[in-house]
Amino acid sequence: MKGIQKIYSLFIAFILLLGFSACGGSSTPEAALSTDATLSALTLSAGDIDPAFASGTTSYTLTTSSDATTITPSANDANTTVTINGTAVASGAASASIPLAVGDTAVSIVVTAEDGTSTTTYTVTVTREPAVSNNADLSSLSLSTGSLTPAFASATLAYTASVGFANTAINVTPTLSDANASVTVNGALVSSGAASTAINLDEGENTITLVVLAEDSTTIQTYTVVVTRQAASEFAQQAYIKASNPGSDDRLGSSMALDGDTLAVGAFFEDSNAIGIGGDETDNSATDSGAVYVFTRSAGSWIQQAYIKASNTDVFDNFGISVALDGDTLAVGASDESSNATGVDGDQGDNSAGESGAVYVFTRSAGSWTQQAYIKASNTEAADRFGTSVALDGDTLAVGAVFEASDSGAVYVFTRSAGNWTQQAYVKASNTNTDSEDSFGISVALDGDTLAVGASDESSNATGIGGDETDNSADGAGAVYVFTRSAGTWTQQAYIKASNTDVFDFFGFSVALNGDTLAVGASDESSNATSIGGDESNNDAGDSGAVYVFTRSGSTWTQQAYIKASNTDAFDEFGSSVALDGDTLAVGAIHEGSNATGVDGDQGDNNASEPGAVYVFTRSGSTWTQQAYIKASNTGNSDVFGTSVALDGDTLAVGATGESSSASGIDGDQGDNSAIRAGAVYVFDIPIP
Repeated sequence: MKGIQKIYSLFIAFILLLGFSACGGSSTPEAALSTDATLSALTLSAGDIDPAFASGTTSYTLTTSSDATTITPSANDANTTVTINGTAVASGAASASIPLAVGDTAVSIVVTAEDGTSTTTYTVTVTREPAVSNNADLSSLSLSTGSLTPAFASATLAYTASVGFANTAINVTPTLSDANASVTVNGALVSSGAASTAINLDEGENTITLVVLAEDSTTIQTYTVVVTRQAASEFAQQAYIKASNPGSDDRLGSSMALDGDTLAVGAFFEDSNAIGIGGDETDNSATDSGAVYVFTRSAGSWIQQAYIKASNTDVFDNFGISVALDGDTLAVGASDESSNATGVDGDQGDNSAGESGAVYVFTRSAGSWTQQAYIKASNTEAADRFGTSVALDGDTLAVGAVFEASDSGAVYVFTRSAGNWTQQAYVKASNTNTDSEDSFGISVALDGDTLAVGASDESSNATGIGGDETDNSADGAGAVYVFTRSAGTWTQQAYIKASNTDVFDFFGFSVALNGDTLAVGASDESSNATSIGGDESNNDAGDSGAVYVFTRSGSTWTQQAYIKASNTDAFDEFGSSVALDGDTLAVGAIHEGSNATGVDGDQGDNNASEPGAVYVFTRSGSTWTQQAYIKASNTGNSDVFGTSVALDGDTLAVGATGESSSASGIDGDQGDNSAIRAGAVYVFDIPIP
């Protein structure tokens, strides 16, 4: 009975329970929705974020060089949703690629909890750095002297350059293609676009190494420049030449002309009474009559070929004050010859026109010289000094008469046909004033159909080319006139002045012409500048001298260079003489005062009085540089080495009218100074640029 009651009670309880449920009674509640809106991990393909990820840290940074990144967020609760910059991304999956501009890119990662309300925003600021360059190129490379061979190109790594012996150091200026790269020159760091420190040059080859390191600190490119400095031996003195009859005050070297292996040298104060070719050198009864000596070279050795006198030798004629040589023709000026003849081959015996001047033409056949013509001006007059200067090219002869027409000066042009000479032109300056004393014709140079004439005492205040010829406020400033010939007619092409015209500069005292290049000496120019292109306006070095180089394009002349000595000093008279051949220029400075000897000695030792010096310059492109500083092998006081200069190819001849040794012939005793101002000539080998 009790068991049945127990079963019944349980049944009733079960029924009651069912009824309660059916009537909506209470039951066990459902689980609450998650509010977790955090991440358990966050990674970027572009790199590691900073700081290291932690769920409670919401701001991060990342620095990268990548241009894009993906982001992989991992949620703590799988029921959350994640957006990256507004785009849904599955937990644990990578986002689409996010582009990164250079600089900062902010990325927002929003995590929304299961409950749809709770959110957490994580931000990552991605900084993209510019890409690190691997550019190890130079964009340009230049030298302080000389030029690169081949011309610079970034991809060309090896170069050569040549400089003169006088260039004892060089600077290199490299410019980087990438400003973030770096460059060293022979191991020393150099700023892009700046010159290196001076690199000393030995004779011969010198290798300069430039190493460029790219910004990436890995990529390297090496450029080399092999600079060849010419050796002193290339400027060796080849000969020391004296007259066969040296005498005191003969002034051998007062004028010179060089053509190939023939050298003509004037001694305008030589005293012998001989006439013609090979006469008696020992009869010194015709004071200052003058003579010319011809020397020839064979297998490097020089010998005297001829001793030449005028056909009408007379005292004080100064035969040899000027000489010009072309092939087998020699012209000799005798500025103080006194005959009253006019034209060609007139009466030489009538000496009624004192110091009117004459020119003698000689020709050579099979080594023998004979006089071909005796030439006078068409308007011979006393004191005209016809023959002060001469220039010869082929069958054309130009003669300056510096004091013609009351010292205004004139030039006479003669031509030869079948051995006969005739006057072709009587040339005057475009601003001739018969009272001007311009000294037009003090120097002449002739090349083909172009004639250059110096007028060292011309007085206009003009500068440059084609200025005002009429303003005569700069006494003795000097000028040069260029004339050209067409169909036998000469016309003035240019009126040329210095770029820094000043009183008594004597611009035009010397001239040299080669093709379309003209060199003009201004022996008394006074600037304190040194070498090429210095300050023309500083006149603190009176009579130091200068040379100006002009070039012609078509018919237009422009100044190319203003040239000074490397050791400019007052009263040196740099530019007293000039010679030009191709891209080589020789300049005499007759009063330069150093006691050095030979090539490139000590220029600063001014313990000698007016021994003189010669400077050799070369041109590359349009740039001139000094190649050598040349002194006599027996430098002595008052030797005035550089009185005359002559240049042909690799041979330079220098006259020193004050040299005083009594030696005769070739390479005699230079130390015996018992023949005061006998004069000497020095011949040098020089390298051709």
